[in-house]
Amino acid sequence: MNEKFTALFQPYTLNNGIEIKNRLAVAPMTHFSSNPDGTLSAQEQRFLARRAENIGLFITAATLVAENGKAFTGQPEAIHESQLDSLTRTAALIKAQGAKAILQIHHGGDKAIAELLNGQDKVAPSENPEAGARALTEAEIITLIQAFAHATELAIRAGFDGVEIHGANNYLIQQFYSAQTNRRTDAWGGSVEKRMAFPLAVVDAVTAMRDTHQRPDFIIGYRFSPEEPGEQGLTMQDTFALVDALVTKPLQYLHISLWDFYKKARRGADTALTRMQLVHQRIGGKLPLIGVGNLLTAEQILAAYRTGWAEFIALGKAVMLNPTIGSLLAQGREDEIVSALDPAKADHYDIPDLLWSMCVKGGSAWLPPLRGQQQSHEMY
Repeated sequence: MNEKFTALFQPYTLNNGIEIKNRLAVAPMTHFSSNPDGTLSAQEQRFLARRAENIGLFITAATLVAENGKAFTGQPEAIHESQLDSLTRTAALIKAQGAKAILQIHHGGDKAIAELLNGQDKVAPSENPEAGARALTEAEIITLIQAFAHATELAIRAGFDGVEIHGANNYLIQQFYSAQTNRRTDAWGGSVEKRMAFPLAVVDAVTAMRDTHQRPDFIIGYRFSPEEPGEQGLTMQDTFALVDALVTKPLQYLHISLWDFYKKARRGADTALTRMQLVHQRIGGKLPLIGVGNLLTAEQILAAYRTGWAEFIALGKAVMLNPTIGSLLAQGREDEIVSALDPAKADHYDIPDLLWSMCVKGGSAWLPPLRGQQQSHEMY
């Protein structure tokens, strides 16, 4: 190992006593490749086969907790008992490479795709005619909270080391917290505290399931997006309020969702400072933060860690481009890390077919840069 990268390979002990072997995490990546029934496919298995080597935390693609929230073709699922075997194989595949296996649990809300819902209604905190979604009833809200708990139970039984609650990227949990998408006037909407009720209820249900199974070693994290566009969209002040509530819960980490690690705040905080820095300051050491955001080279990864704004650095596009990036860093082979996709080397990446077809078109900020093509920067 190149000595200057040793900082990335320091262990970290979480507040439940579990040691994470280094500061590298694989960010949850949508791969569009699970079987139609939400189980592990051969292409998905190939995608996962090498990418957890020399990684501390491996967070899976957003995994569906209820059938009326499916937001991607080929989305993995943790809904039915029949999916337990698939979840067990996924956890084992990741853990065999030495990483902690974290199942990200998710519901799309009004971003679900109608054609994938098997005739069920698309639902959201409030009616969204443009998206074709109706407002959830209170009984349905309780059912969905329990769906996150049930997915957690499946994850525990499958051998996962933990779950990450997906409260980011404008999906259901964030829809409840944002005044832009939650216009309810009952106990689940209105004030900041009432809009926060659903996210915190999910956290409580998930942690209660861990307690039921007497698994204090089971890791629970929470991912969030710090700001939204739009007059009623989330601001940094809203995020500070959420962070203040989350650090009082028995969580093991927080995970910010950003396209750019160095993106500065837009509203509700000092706009001369980065969102990452502001959130880290707000957490105040109460929980570790996973930082992320378009870090493609070894030097960029190290520089981000050296800011001190995050205890862990998550990699998405870099891991798509370099299936063994953890090993390349650990073995002093950082010069082999590539930062753009070569369409002529399909066999090198083990990227599933549908995702590969998107990659070679290029132009989308959430996909890896394509060799010779400028990447879009139009993301909030």
